[in-house]
Amino acid sequence: MKPIDYNKYRATKNIITPVRFLIFHYTAGNFSSSINTLTGPNVSVHYLVPDITDPSYLKAGYTRQEVFNLVDETKRAWHAGVSAWGNRSNLNDTSISVEIVNLATFSQGVFNFPPYQPEQIAAVEELALDILERYPDISPTQVLGHSDIAVGRKSDPGPKFPWHALYLKGVGAWFDEVTRDTYLQQYNESGIPARSDLLKLFKTYGYDVSGASTEQGFAHLVRAFQLHFRPETYNGMMDAQTAANLAALVHKYFP
Repeated sequence: MKPIDYNKYRATKNIITPVRFLIFHYTAGNFSSSINTLTGPNVSVHYLVPDITDPSYLKAGYTRQEVFNLVDETKRAWHAGVSAWGNRSNLNDTSISVEIVNLATFSQGVFNFPPYQPEQIAAVEELALDILERYPDISPTQVLGHSDIAVGRKSDPGPKFPWHALYLKGVGAWFDEVTRDTYLQQYNESGIPARSDLLKLFKTYGYDVSGASTEQGFAHLVRAFQLHFRPETYNGMMDAQTAANLAALVHKYFP
């Protein structure tokens, strides 16, 4: 599927090089509002993946799954905001971004995360694999969600994003279950690691732990991790399962 050049992107003079990150977002709006926002003066993205069941997409005259190229890959898109991963910050400078149309909402302290459409995910997979083939500096641990790089500030692409299924197709990172189960047994028997040891694991994997010195900050960090690597439970509470998932990831990618 060749992405459509929507021909409305706000190009900048700033060239991103080298590309080291692939960042996924959800739009929290329909196709029409997303196009208006992402081609405006303040926010932009390299690719937009619509939802083919979205009435505003159908009204625009599209009848099949498309991918829209809104900013050239050589140009910086303004999608990440205040962000950090590993020893890097301001990830707009070194990342390719993908927004996925999804009507996630936050109202009166409650999030609602609708499922993604299968056609969308197939398009995301194809796009991501193409990007990863062309940018070998993007390692599996540098395929991330906005929530990973903006801890406590963002929740996209949310717990319904199929990280594990994409990993099985070659996109992103995931832990080995046998290793995870070994850590889980250990933590169930002896207790989870101390807070300081958990923070070291988070930092080793790449998360920004600078805001985790308070209980609220630590809960935000745990929730960000769970949204990606324990999507069935993203309450921000550290437990043996979450700790085991984290330890298994570090064991696999940072031995």
